[in-house]
Amino acid sequence: MKIAFTSTGKTMKSQIDPRFGRTEYFIIYDDATNNFEVIDNSAVKNDAHGAGTATSQKIFEIKPDVLITGNGPGETAAKALKSLDMRIFIGAADSTIAEAYQNFKDNKLTEL
Repeated sequence: MKIAFTSTGKTMKSQIDPRFGRTEYFIIYDDATNNFEVIDNSAVKNDAHGAGTATSQKIFEIKPDVLITGNGPGETAAKALKSLDMRIFIGAADSTIAEAYQNFKDNKLTEL
Protein backbone atom coordinates (compact mmCIF):
# COMPACT_ATOMS: atom_id res chain seq x y z
CA MET A 1 0.00 0.00 0.00
CA LYS A 2 1.35 3.43 -0.93
CA ILE A 3 0.77 6.05 1.79
CA ALA A 4 1.36 9.79 1.34
CA PHE A 5 2.07 11.87 4.46
CA THR A 6 2.17 15.66 4.58
CA SER A 7 5.52 16.43 6.17
CA THR A 8 7.64 19.29 7.47
CA GLY A 9 10.84 17.37 6.70
CA LYS A 10 12.45 14.58 4.74
CA THR A 11 12.58 11.64 7.18
CA MET A 12 10.21 9.31 9.01
CA LYS A 13 11.13 11.26 12.17
CA SER A 14 9.81 14.52 10.66
CA GLN A 15 6.60 16.07 11.96
CA ILE A 16 3.34 15.74 10.08
CA ASP A 17 2.52 19.04 8.41
CA PRO A 18 -1.00 19.90 9.56
CA ARG A 19 -1.60 21.70 6.26
CA PHE A 20 -2.36 19.88 3.05
CA GLY A 21 -2.12 22.57 0.38
CA ARG A 22 1.00 24.24 1.68
CA THR A 23 2.80 21.16 2.98
CA GLU A 24 6.50 21.50 2.32
CA TYR A 25 7.04 17.80 1.55
CA PHE A 26 5.23 14.55 0.97
CA ILE A 27 6.75 11.39 2.32
CA ILE A 28 5.54 8.45 0.28
CA TYR A 29 5.84 5.19 2.20
CA ASP A 30 5.25 1.80 0.62
CA ASP A 31 4.49 -0.61 3.46
CA ALA A 32 4.84 -3.63 1.14
CA THR A 33 8.51 -2.84 0.41
CA ASN A 34 9.30 -0.71 3.51
CA ASN A 35 10.71 1.98 1.18
CA PHE A 36 9.96 5.68 1.18
CA GLU A 37 10.60 8.63 -1.07
CA VAL A 38 10.42 12.37 -0.50
CA ILE A 39 8.47 14.67 -2.83
CA ASP A 40 9.31 18.37 -2.57
CA ASN A 41 6.19 20.55 -2.54
CA SER A 42 7.86 23.79 -1.41
CA ALA A 43 7.17 25.52 -4.74
CA VAL A 44 3.61 26.30 -3.56
CA LYS A 45 4.73 27.79 -0.25
CA ASN A 46 4.55 31.40 -1.47
CA ASP A 47 1.54 31.07 -3.78
CA ALA A 48 -1.14 33.54 -2.77
CA HIS A 49 -3.91 31.34 -4.18
CA GLY A 50 -4.25 27.86 -5.61
CA ALA A 51 -1.82 26.00 -3.34
CA GLY A 52 -4.43 23.32 -2.58
CA THR A 53 -5.14 22.80 -6.26
CA ALA A 54 -1.43 22.56 -7.14
CA THR A 55 -0.83 20.14 -4.28
CA SER A 56 -3.85 18.06 -5.34
CA GLN A 57 -2.26 17.79 -8.80
CA LYS A 58 0.86 16.32 -7.18
CA ILE A 59 -1.28 13.75 -5.37
CA PHE A 60 -2.94 12.84 -8.68
CA GLU A 61 0.54 12.17 -10.11
CA ILE A 62 1.68 10.15 -7.08
CA LYS A 63 -1.55 8.08 -6.91
CA PRO A 64 -1.29 6.93 -3.28
CA ASP A 65 -3.78 4.54 -1.73
CA VAL A 66 -3.92 6.63 1.45
CA LEU A 67 -3.25 10.27 2.37
CA ILE A 68 -2.45 11.11 6.01
CA THR A 69 -2.36 14.72 7.13
CA GLY A 70 -3.04 16.92 10.13
CA ASN A 71 -6.11 19.03 9.47
CA GLY A 72 -7.12 17.77 6.06
CA PRO A 73 -7.41 19.40 2.66
CA GLY A 74 -9.45 22.56 2.19
CA GLU A 75 -12.81 22.50 0.47
CA THR A 76 -11.55 22.97 -3.11
CA ALA A 77 -8.74 20.42 -2.72
CA ALA A 78 -11.08 17.93 -1.02
CA LYS A 79 -13.46 18.11 -3.97
CA ALA A 80 -10.61 17.50 -6.39
CA LEU A 81 -9.27 14.57 -4.38
CA LYS A 82 -12.66 12.82 -4.17
CA SER A 83 -12.22 11.60 -7.74
CA LEU A 84 -9.20 9.52 -6.69
CA ASP A 85 -9.64 6.04 -5.32
CA MET A 86 -7.82 7.10 -2.16
CA ARG A 87 -8.65 7.15 1.53
CA ILE A 88 -7.89 10.37 3.45
CA PHE A 89 -7.10 10.37 7.16
CA ILE A 90 -6.75 13.41 9.42
CA GLY A 91 -5.85 13.95 13.05
CA ALA A 92 -2.15 13.24 12.71
CA ALA A 93 -0.95 16.73 13.70
CA ASP A 94 1.65 16.77 16.49
CA SER A 95 2.93 13.37 15.34
CA THR A 96 6.02 12.28 13.50
CA ILE A 97 5.55 10.41 10.24
CA ALA A 98 6.44 7.15 12.02
CA GLU A 99 3.93 7.86 14.82
CA ALA A 100 1.22 8.78 12.31
CA TYR A 101 1.84 5.53 10.46
CA GLN A 102 1.47 3.55 13.69
CA ASN A 103 -1.72 5.48 14.56
CA PHE A 104 -3.06 4.64 11.09
CA LYS A 105 -2.27 0.95 11.62
CA ASP A 106 -3.98 1.12 15.06
CA ASN A 107 -7.11 2.81 13.57
CA LYS A 108 -6.56 5.95 15.68
CA LEU A 109 -6.93 8.47 12.84
CA THR A 110 -10.16 9.94 11.52
CA GLU A 111 -11.16 9.07 7.95
CA LEU A 112 -12.79 11.76 5.83
